[in-house]
Amino acid sequence: MFRLVPGQAVTIGRAATNQIVIKDDRCSRNHAEIFMSEGQWILRDLESRNGTLVGEQRVTGDWMLQPADIIRVGRSQLVFVHHLTQAFDDPSTALLQPSEEDVLHTEANGDAESVLGDYQPTTITHRRGQTKFLEPGQVDEDESGVSSKGIAAAKLCRLAYELGKASDPVGLANLALSGLFENTRTDTGALLLLPRESRDIRGADLAVVASRSTAKQEYHPVSQFLATTVMREGEAVLARNIMGDSTLGTRDSKGEIHATSVICAPVRQGKKVLGLIHLYSTDSRRVPDPDDLEFTLAVADTVALSVINLRQRQELAENLTQARDENLQLREQLRVKSEIIGSSDGVQKVMEEIGRAASSNATVLIRGESGVGKELVARAVHYSSGRSKNTFVCLNCAALSEDLLASELFGHERGAFTGATERKIGKFEAADGGTIMLDEIGEMSPGIQAKFLRVLEGHPFERVGGNKPIKVNVRVIAATNRDLEQDVADGLFRRDLYFRLHVLEILVPALRKRVEDIPELAHYFLRLYVGETGRRIEGFTDDAMQQLIRYRWPGNVRELKNVIERAVVLCRGRMIDQSDLLLSKLPTSGSTGAIIDVAGASFNPVSLADLERQHIQAMLDHTSWNKSRAATMLGIERSTLDRKIRRYGLDRDEAS
Repeated sequence: MFRLVPGQAVTIGRAATNQIVIKDDRCSRNHAEIFMSEGQWILRDLESRNGTLVGEQRVTGDWMLQPADIIRVGRSQLVFVHHLTQAFDDPSTALLQPSEEDVLHTEANGDAESVLGDYQPTTITHRRGQTKFLEPGQVDEDESGVSSKGIAAAKLCRLAYELGKASDPVGLANLALSGLFENTRTDTGALLLLPRESRDIRGADLAVVASRSTAKQEYHPVSQFLATTVMREGEAVLARNIMGDSTLGTRDSKGEIHATSVICAPVRQGKKVLGLIHLYSTDSRRVPDPDDLEFTLAVADTVALSVINLRQRQELAENLTQARDENLQLREQLRVKSEIIGSSDGVQKVMEEIGRAASSNATVLIRGESGVGKELVARAVHYSSGRSKNTFVCLNCAALSEDLLASELFGHERGAFTGATERKIGKFEAADGGTIMLDEIGEMSPGIQAKFLRVLEGHPFERVGGNKPIKVNVRVIAATNRDLEQDVADGLFRRDLYFRLHVLEILVPALRKRVEDIPELAHYFLRLYVGETGRRIEGFTDDAMQQLIRYRWPGNVRELKNVIERAVVLCRGRMIDQSDLLLSKLPTSGSTGAIIDVAGASFNPVSLADLERQHIQAMLDHTSWNKSRAATMLGIERSTLDRKIRRYGLDRDEAS
């Protein structure tokens, strides 16, 4: 049985792409088609090899079909009717007519077999597209005063509540089947679902999720004909008297059909069919009625919602797993770009903050002690952002005087000051479309702070000595190791500039706060300098590594890098030992210190600033005021050393 739907053409042929497939070598791959035109069903031959006949007449053009027309394609025959019962009620339209000896003769195989006997035609007695159990409205009441629909709806409500709690498809199927067996006249059944991305409308991809049987016989799968009918039409069907009908019943291994009646309902998401609920009765005394069909369809629609929820949960779990994997991959890529080494919780947090900052254009303030790698973090933000293909510019604000810093930031015109022999493009112009990092932002003078704030707020600027306004699109990343909040309170840093910079903050932890990263960093720098120098050094002795781990690293990663570089140069064996490590005795930032008197008899507490001043003075005296050498031994930049000399008012002639 093939239902013809207005607006949809149906093709007949041997190829599997046809809606009606006829396995007959006398049938062409695309033999004929049936379609509606002006309210009339039309048959058209598609230039088939053996032609299409209606009765005994060959179809040469468009043939208007009439009820009881018999279409002949190869050895097969089809009858066109308006109602299914017409195919059986009128003997003149029957495709297979019994003889007086109850024998059927078919042109398809030429054989005769007795198939009728006490045969009663099998028909689908009821169809349902929607269930009244899920529709509001008035209902009839039974003799007890309680409506049958109300009772069924109450049972359905309880069942739906249980289905909503199901955590997997198998549990969902077993709950649904238990409820169906309890409330319908069936004893065997299964829930069958299509794969999640399947578009099969014939049911070939249906898979049994779970099956149950309260009868002696085990469950046997739904027939292909019944599955295709329900899948294609999206309607639930009830059929009785199917003991001898293989199109609606299913045969066991011996070829026997144990079912007496069958219900098949689509599990639907809108117009899309997700699967089927297949139920049947093996007891001739238990015959399902239309109410059972209604209830099954209601359960099927409820199951559909639960299936969709389960699949959405599965998709969310898969997407979450994929996102985590992609996140790990991006982190690894970010490490390569930024050279951020370490796997500690502190580094992981910094990486997460870099990822969040990279997704926006907001100003970023990076804070941390000197030498922790604030510039590496800034580069990571830039190269992970949408500006990665444009310029990244870095400028140290502490290394320049106020006039030179203004020239570096905003550029200058020729003749703006002594030595300005030509126009110079400033860092802001050079970084247009990209990112500019201003290191040691706390050292910026108040005058430059005011100009810098205007640029941050989107105002144009002018080059030094110029009058042409220049507007740029630059993302600003600032870095500092100072306590800006205290500087604001002391009047050393503009309050409005502080709030403009403090949009996103990334705090880079000191190396002593992530000790677990020290071995990884040490081996990384070892490989780096062994490659540069060509030395054959294989690693660290246990004592050397323990000393690296115990040391407090006041100069942070920068100091560790310098210590390893020096050790690679000085090492005389295959392994770096304790004697190859030259570590300073400078206290860590933020710690309190004390100096011992000459006699070593007493301890005098001093401030950290005084202790740092004395240590820098001693190092300068030790190197005969070779600032580059002293800065290397201190583990700081030369510009930072110059700034500290000015801050502490150190004198070359002062005693160490």
